[in-house]
Amino acid sequence: MTEPTGIDEPTSADQPSTDQPRGASIEPTDAEDRKILTLARAARARTDAAQGASVRDTDGRTYAASSVALASLRLSAVQVAVAMAVSSGAPGLEAVAVVGAERLAEADRAVIADLGGKSIVVWLADPAGAVEERVVLP
Repeated sequence: MTEPTGIDEPTSADQPSTDQPRGASIEPTDAEDRKILTLARAARARTDAAQGASVRDTDGRTYAASSVALASLRLSAVQVAVAMAVSSGAPGLEAVAVVGAERLAEADRAVIADLGGKSIVVWLADPAGAVEERVVLP
């Protein structure tokens, strides 16, 4: 059995804006964005999972998680982190960091949109933790 990777080709013609070309390693300058990347990297490393993710809600609280691959339950790291935020009463999202995903999966886009927020910044990092892309979801 393989773990969910979060890799999914976008199916919508309506694509989010990208501030950086894919493949160029970039790092955020904002301390709060660096924090969620660090948390996502740590969540992935701690569990040796396919993915790590961290989200920041509109109140500034952060939630970090790794992907889940059980016989009866498969969730991406983004899905787990958003579920943690929802169960804690988060009103919306400001930013998301994902480590180990080549692209943001459609299921992850959907769960981010379900909780919502304005101009949600998504940081995508390779399995080694190097940031490759910054995407802003409307």
